[in-house]
Parts: sequence; structure tokens; C-alpha cells
Amino acid sequence: MAEGLFENVYNPDVLSCLANLSNDEVFTPPEVVNQMLDMLPQELFSDPDTTFLDPACKTGVFLRETAKRLIKGLEPQFPDLQERIDHIFHKQLFGIAITELTSLLSRRGLYCSKYPNSNYSVS
Repeated sequence: MAEGLFENVYNPDVLSCLANLSNDEVFTPPEVVNQMLDMLPQELFSDPDTTFLDPACKTGVFLRETAKRLIKGLEPQFPDLQERIDHIFHKQLFGIAITELTSLLSRRGLYCSKYPNSNYSVS
């Protein structure tokens, strides 16, 4: 009975999914993202009113690396880590994904969850 249990389950290889993305979707490595973020005025990451938008999210790496910097930079204003994370994720970081797949990748990379409002989300 257990032999055929997984025969009809669709579980694509993530590399196959990525290979099917359009040619204009380029994934930026975290090292490059951090080099780009280093070019910004660093006081942005300690200002609780600064907002960031990634208008073409794919893996969410821009928002994730920005969140890391905000988590560190906003510690004096928000000593409680969860309060700080909630402030950052609800009021400072925004992203627009191009496809459903990239929206799922971005949310997973940023919130550690499929949906930002799920019980498993970091915020």
C-alpha cells in the first residue's frame, strides 16, 4: 500500500523550476547585494522611518540583506528583537515579485514562510 503512495505526488526539482524562469530573470548573489548596500549612506539602516523597495524580487536576497542591516542598526531604538523585526517587516521592507514562483522564493527567503502572516513567519 505504501509503495504507490508517492507516485502521483508532484514534487519538482527546484533546479528544474529555476531553469524554467524567463531569460530576463537574474538572481543576484548575496555578495553583490552587500556590495551595493555598502554604497548607500549607512545611516539609512539606523533610521526607523526609512523604507526599502525591491521592485523586482526573485529570491528576496535584497530585502533579506537589508533586513539584517536594519536589525543591527535599529537595536538602540527597538531593544526588543521581536518588536524590532516586526517594525522592520511591517513598515520598512517592501517587494514586488514578477512571477508567482519568485514571490514564493522571496517570501520564503525573507519570512522563512510561504506567507508573511502564517504562524511560522518570523514576523
